[in-house]
This record gives sequence, C-alpha cells and structure tokens, in this order.
Amino acid sequence: MIKGILHTHLASVILFLFIYIIKTFLLLANNNEGLAKFTKAVKVPEMIISALFLGTGIYLLTQIPEINSLLIIKIFAVFVSIPLAIIGFKKKNKVLASLSLLLIIGAYGMAEMSKKQKPKAMQGISESNLNGSELYNAACISCHGADGKLGTMGAGNLAASTMDISSRIEIIKKGKGLMKPFDGILTADQIKAAAEYTLTLKK
Repeated sequence: MIKGILHTHLASVILFLFIYIIKTFLLLANNNEGLAKFTKAVKVPEMIISALFLGTGIYLLTQIPEINSLLIIKIFAVFVSIPLAIIGFKKKNKVLASLSLLLIIGAYGMAEMSKKQKPKAMQGISESNLNGSELYNAACISCHGADGKLGTMGAGNLAASTMDISSRIEIIKKGKGLMKPFDGILTADQIKAAAEYTLTLKK
C-alpha cells in the first residue's frame, strides 16, 4: 500500500510541477490569452493533482519516524507555495508566481538533501563502530523494529525475509521505497555489519 502511495505522490508532484512550469512560462511571456485557456483546460485536473499531492505528502510525513530540520523547511515551503501560486496567477503577479514555483522546486531539492542527513540516533556512532546490533538499533530499528517485524513506512519483515546477505547489503546501500540509501552515511564495513545482524532476526 505505502509503495502505491509513494508512487502516487511522486506522479502528482511531477504533474503539479509540469502544470506550474507551463503557467509560469505563459505568465512571464505575457501570454494572457494562452494562460487563460491553459488554466481553464487544467482546472479540474489541477484540483485533483493538488489534492493528491498534499494528501499523499501529509500521509507519507506521518510515516516518517524522525522529522529533521530540512523536512520542516520543506513542509513550510510547500504549504506557502500553494497560496502564493493561487494569488500570483489570479492577479497575474509574475513575482509571486515565480516565487511559488521556486519554493516547490526548492522543497524537493531539500527532500533529496534530507536523505543524506544522518539520523539523530546515529550521530553518536563513530565510523570505526562495526557492532551490527548497535548499528541496527541506530539506523534501522525505528522502521523495522527490534524484532524486524515493525513495518513502519512499508519496511519489510526482516524476520521472514529470505534475502541473502548481498541483497541486504545492496538495499541498505541504495535504499528501497521510502527507505533512504545509507551509502555515504555508513561505511561499507558498517553496512555489511548491519546486514549481517539482520540475518540474526530470521525466525
């Protein structure tokens, strides 16, 4: 289910941006007739896309176990951008419309940056620490749980997983679904140690 919501969110974000890029371009080009026609043509789809964009975004945020400062800024930027866009296009204000678009684009740039931030629980973990249990508790327990069965944010059931060690290392390294990639956050040896620990959760 959560994968479907994630894909719906990403699709709605892309469509939302596409609509606003075209509208902003038409506004900046002083093509008022073209803007009016395009706005009328996408009025209903835009309302649906906006609702999906916000609804799925709010749901996904509720699934994130740790809200960092970049995510807070992203949420603020997205919620400010929408009324700015409505006012900007209604009043044909180029500055407000452009600012709204920049805020939306910037918000998703910050979302990518937040993926590279160390979770708070990991900030006390040194790069020399190869204790799989400690690494798991710092990086993985919030979504997978102590027994590997929690399933927050669509996390897989590690106790029932049949994946081999190389597959586990690859997922920890590159991420999957809502799981952030840990390459660059953990060293290769730490990723291996955490992956090896997950094997001990199998029942």
